[in-house]
Order: sequence, then C-alpha cells, then structure tokens
Amino acid sequence: MGAALRAGLIGGIGKRMRMKKWMLAVSMTALLAASAFGQSKESVLALMDKASAKFKSVQTDFEWDQYQAVVNEHDIQRGVMYFKRAGSNVDVAADIDGLLPDRHKKLVFLGGDLKIYSFKTGQTTSQDTSKNREEIESFLALGFGGSSRDLVKNFEISYAGMEPVSGKATYKLELTPTSNRVKSMFNHITLWIDPQTGMSMQQKALEGLTDYRLAKYTKILINQRLPENAFKLKAK
Repeated sequence: MGAALRAGLIGGIGKRMRMKKWMLAVSMTALLAASAFGQSKESVLALMDKASAKFKSVQTDFEWDQYQAVVNEHDIQRGVMYFKRAGSNVDVAADIDGLLPDRHKKLVFLGGDLKIYSFKTGQTTSQDTSKNREEIESFLALGFGGSSRDLVKNFEISYAGMEPVSGKATYKLELTPTSNRVKSMFNHITLWIDPQTGMSMQQKALEGLTDYRLAKYTKILINQRLPENAFKLKAK
C-alpha cells in the first residue's frame, strides 16, 4: 500500500471519528435542551415525590470522594449502599470496601442509631442520633426515597437546569441549608437527579469554602429484593 493511500485512509478514519464525536456532542446538547424545556424546581420536586410514593428500597454501587484542600488530598471510598422504607423514615446501610484492611467497614443507620463495624478490629462503635435523626437522614438519604417535604424542612432549594452525569442528562438542584444543625455540617449541597427514576445519580456537599464530599451512584436497583444481610453488622 502506497504512503499516499495509507495517509488518505488514516485521514478518512480520523475525520469519521471527529464527526462521530461532534454528532454525539450535538445530540447531548439537543437532549439537554429538550429535557430542560418547561422544567422548574416544582416539576423536579414533583418527580421526586412520585418516586418517593413508590419507594420501597434501593441498592446502588457508590464512590465517595472526600477532598481536603489544605493538603490537596482525595480520600476515595467505594462499595454498595442499601436504602429501605421504614414507616415514614428511610434506613441506610453501606458496605465500604477498603483497599486496605483498616478501611473495610460496615455502616448501618437504623431507627436513629448509627453503628459502624470495623473488619480490622472486629469492633462496633455506636452513636445515638435520635435527637438529630432528621438532619442525618436528610443527608444520607438525599435523593433516595425522601419527599420534597423532607427537603424543604432543612434546605432552601433552587433549580439549576440540566447537566450531564456519566453521559446522561440530569436535573440539577442546589440546596442551601436552613437548619442550624445541617449548616454546622455543610455549607451547600448539589443534587443531580435522574429524570427517569427521580433518584439521585450524584451529590456534592461543600464543607467550608473548599473542602467537599462528592458521591457518585451507579447500578441503581429500585424496589428489588435486598440481600438478607444488607442491614446486619458483620462479625468475625
């Protein structure tokens, strides 16, 4: 094959790849524009209320990125989270898979009681959070089964339009804490809501001016049977 022919073929392939990328970008822009038309804070909250009314349980993979600006450090944790309806409340559990043994933990939040089991030590720490359950639950279960009524108790809410998350269009909500207890933990929280499910795909909680926790959720399974040990603390 001559050099000129090879150059022509390579150039043609590169041109087609650039065209595909351009078409993908145009399609995403069009999707965002179409999805955003007619949307408002009230319509997004209504979508979340609809999801809340049908909510029984959720299982989802997660990635937590805790960033500290003073040392420019990201602390990444991954695992599986479980949410289930418990009367008017939402119970939460998390299997945190640590790359090192001391990071492997199980977190269970039931009935106002927060327990954390360490696989390294085999010990469980417990904290009674019944006095501020609403504040803790409002954060742990943000976008998973909670209603708009739960949100407005602790936040001033604004709709910030559409924004893609992992290539999928989402509704973006900005939450400013109004409760002093929530203010003491977070300055601001952003939610990215899936238009199809009304569930959260991503959350970002700002702590102070620069520190934050970014939570990403994938493989979200809604109202399916949870593992039997989902809300049981592990024991050696």
